[in-house]
Amino acid sequence: MRDLSSPSVQGSGAVKRWGFIAMHAAVAATFIFLLQRLSLNASLESSLLWALTFAVCAAGLAYKQSNR
Repeated sequence: MRDLSSPSVQGSGAVKRWGFIAMHAAVAATFIFLLQRLSLNASLESSLLWALTFAVCAAGLAYKQSNR
């Protein structure tokens, strides 16, 4: 007989994994946006574009790491 609590544990793990990925992307985007905008005096459009690019890359890396 299977344990009834098993699916809820797996679901909770999936939520934690996607939360980790989202947090990783948000931190990377915030970091590069602030670096571009405040330190390098880039335009708003450029800073947002770089932030989006870094967020996608960071999310991809976090996704690959979470599957290990």
